[in-house]
Amino acid sequence: MRVLVTGGAGFIGSHIVTALRRAGHEAVVLDALLPSAHPAARPGADHTAPDPSTTSAAAEFLHADVRDPRSVGAALRGIDAVCHQAAMVGLGKDFADAPQYVSCNDLGTAVLLAAMAETGVRRLVLASSMVVYGEGRYECPRHGPVRPEARRPEDLAAGRFEPRCPACGSALAPGLVGEDAPADPRNVYAATKLTQEHLAAAWARSVDGTVLALRYHNVYGPGMPRDTPYAGVASFFRSALARGEAPRVFEDGAQRRDFVHVRDVAAANVLALDAGSGLPPGTLTAYNTGSGDPHTVGEMAAALAHAHGGPAPVVTGEFRLGDVRHITADSSRLRRDLGWRPGIDFTTGMTAFAHAGQRASATPSQVGA
Repeated sequence: MRVLVTGGAGFIGSHIVTALRRAGHEAVVLDALLPSAHPAARPGADHTAPDPSTTSAAAEFLHADVRDPRSVGAALRGIDAVCHQAAMVGLGKDFADAPQYVSCNDLGTAVLLAAMAETGVRRLVLASSMVVYGEGRYECPRHGPVRPEARRPEDLAAGRFEPRCPACGSALAPGLVGEDAPADPRNVYAATKLTQEHLAAAWARSVDGTVLALRYHNVYGPGMPRDTPYAGVASFFRSALARGEAPRVFEDGAQRRDFVHVRDVAAANVLALDAGSGLPPGTLTAYNTGSGDPHTVGEMAAALAHAHGGPAPVVTGEFRLGDVRHITADSSRLRRDLGWRPGIDFTTGMTAFAHAGQRASATPSQVGA
């Protein structure tokens, strides 16, 4: 199968390209090499190369923006399926980033889907995200399952980080979120990821296409970009340790997340591409993609610092508006339908990541780096 991987020179995309080629598929990479994903190297920075097992320099590379209809149309010639990874990720710096998020994520997806409709490519695997849910699943001892309201700045400033029952104010017990939970995006990035799903679903109905939307949880592993506000929390901590600084943990460090290794995510994408041919046309099916082994952000920082040899994390009490408190996945549908199983456990993955290379820059000659 010949697969176009948008964003295929990025962190997750490069691992997908490697996994595709190992599975016998042909990968074509389309990537704009945006600075938010491929920050320029700083003078004097550590230029340790990423794990060489993530490289895939033999893949065909097209240096182009997914928002360019002519480039996307040309890239789709001879393509059997698309794995759409190109996006701005993370919370970014502030709301001033909103136009760029909408342009990269939603306009880019619309341009891609229009070109797929015109060229006859009918199979899509979409990189979605757990952020579409907002806060995770919660149980109130009196009212059962509830959806808490957005956390108030004054509560966060006072160190009251846990959401409360909107009916009685009781403490809530967090649980695992299934794909059928209602969407409730609580920041710009989350809103754009949900819009991507809606656009893809509309495309599927219009052209009898099939979409598998993989809702990634907190992906980490070798090749994460460093020193950029658009990377994930694992990258922030790893970058700090590389500079000899203590990881700075926001809130009280008790936020629960599902940290899933990038190679397991790449494997899920390959399975999703293979499964797409057997799905009924005109559909979008969402799959949580998480390890099923939740940990707190504080535990993750401690594991990285311990494996790296220090310094120990510092819990700061700082917070970011738009962050959610707890979000962890029920990935049983992915296991059941596609036969996917994560192969890298938390301790093994974090220990390796503590010493893995991070990317400081990328050029067309470094596809997959």
